[in-house]
Amino acid sequence: MKLGVLFSGGKDSCLALHRAVAAGHEVVCLLTLLPERDDSWMFHTPALEWTALQAEALDIAQLTSVTPGEPEEELADMEALLVRAQRKYGITGVVTGALASVYQATRVQRTCADLGLWCFNPLWQQPQLELLEVLLTDGYKVVVTATAAAGLGAGWLGRTLDRAAVDELQGLSERHGINPAGEGGELETLVLYAPRFHKQLRLVEAIPKFHAGAGRLHITKAVLA
Repeated sequence: MKLGVLFSGGKDSCLALHRAVAAGHEVVCLLTLLPERDDSWMFHTPALEWTALQAEALDIAQLTSVTPGEPEEELADMEALLVRAQRKYGITGVVTGALASVYQATRVQRTCADLGLWCFNPLWQQPQLELLEVLLTDGYKVVVTATAAAGLGAGWLGRTLDRAAVDELQGLSERHGINPAGEGGELETLVLYAPRFHKQLRLVEAIPKFHAGAGRLHITKAVLA
C-alpha cells in the first residue's frame, strides 16, 4: 500500500516508518503538523523545524501544515493535510507512532476512517522498554529534546539514548512510575540517524533551557553529514 507517515522526527514516528517499510508497504510521504503552541494535545512540538533534514536524509517527500494547537482545530488541520497527501501522492493509508495514547489514536483512526484511509499503528501497546532496546540494537542515534518528569533533570537535554540512558529510564520507571519511552510526555526526542537514513543529522548549536522541573533543547543549527 502507498502510505503517508505522521512524522514528528522523534523515535516513535521513525520506528513506525521503518516497520511499515519492513512490512512491505511503500512510504511515499511524511506528514508533519506544526503546532503554534508548545502544549498541543495531539502532536509532538520540539525540534519540528529539523524534520526537513530528516526527510532529505530519508529521501522521502514531506508535506507540512501549521496548526494553532487548539484540540478541534488540530484535527481539522490534520484532516486537510491527509487530503492533500491523498491528492498529491495517492496515499491509501496512514502510519502513526502511537504507543498507548487512546486520545491520540482514536482521533487519528476516526479521521482516517472518514477519508477512507487505513490507519496503521505498528507500535501500538508494545512494551516500551522493548522498543527502546530495538533502538539500541538497530543502530538508531536519538537525542532527548524535552523533559517533564521526576528524575529527568537538565542533564537529560541533548543526551543520547544509549545503553546507560535506557537503563536509567528503566530505573526511573520503577521508582517514579514514568513511561520509559515518554508516552506520557515525560520526554521527547529527535532522531539523528536511523537504518534508512542516507545521511546523519549533526547538531551544531543547541541550547538547553530548564525551569520548574521541565526543559527543552533549543536547536539553533543542524546539518546533514
